[in-house]
Amino acid sequence: MKGMNEMLRQAQIMQRKMTEAQDALKTKEVEASSGGGMVTVKVTGAQEVTEVRIEPSVMEAGDVEMLQDLVMTAANEALKKSKEMMEEAMKGVTGGLSIPGMF
Repeated sequence: MKGMNEMLRQAQIMQRKMTEAQDALKTKEVEASSGGGMVTVKVTGAQEVTEVRIEPSVMEAGDVEMLQDLVMTAANEALKKSKEMMEEAMKGVTGGLSIPGMF
């Protein structure tokens, strides 16, 4: 019984640390750009897009398909960086232990 109580206590501590890490990730941002900086996207560690910047010269070209591709590329790269940041933060909490369904 004593071992079970200790295991539950450890699980509660890990859960609290994970919640704290997730809260911290909400305020951290990563940034990615495409087209040599023509389009830049910022994303939080909580996978929320917070900013999209488009250089005016892209709009002047009038190429909608190119702009769509640039936005998609920058957004996907920013989301990838955000996911990597989240995984790294969770590794610190779980001690590198991979818990299915966590991330």
